Amino acid sequence: MTERSKNIIVLLIRWLLAAVFIYASLDKIWNPAGFAASIDNYRMLPYMLIALMAAILPWLELACGVALLLGRWQAGAALLVMGMNAVFIVAIASAMARGLDISCGCFTTSTAGARIGAQKVLEDIGLFLGALVVYLHRMHGK
Repeated sequence: MTERSKNIIVLLIRWLLAAVFIYASLDKIWNPAGFAASIDNYRMLPYMLIALMAAILPWLELACGVALLLGRWQAGAALLVMGMNAVFIVAIASAMARGLDISCGCFTTSTAGARIGAQKVLEDIGLFLGALVVYLHRMHGK
């Protein structure tokens, strides 16, 4: 594979990650109370951390998405995306192990959103790996 081909593939991955994280942030930003309820459904955090997470996480998703879209601070944004996805994977796997049947809270604050399950874990692993590709590409001087 040529260097140009690699660069194009990484650019497409970066733009895909940007689109996913920008889109994922929007409903959460517009409805922080609904997002807090989605977080609370996982039964993993105390109330004060739920409110803090609901206030900060959507803006972090948006900032990372915009940074990846614009090609600014790619390594940092990719690291944050990897971190977020690692947390999402653990949260979903934990909820599945405890037998919870809840909406993932991924793209909508609606309880009618996509349910947690193996597919969501695999999607988050894919996003993690995409961010890893962007990070490694950026860190190796590209």
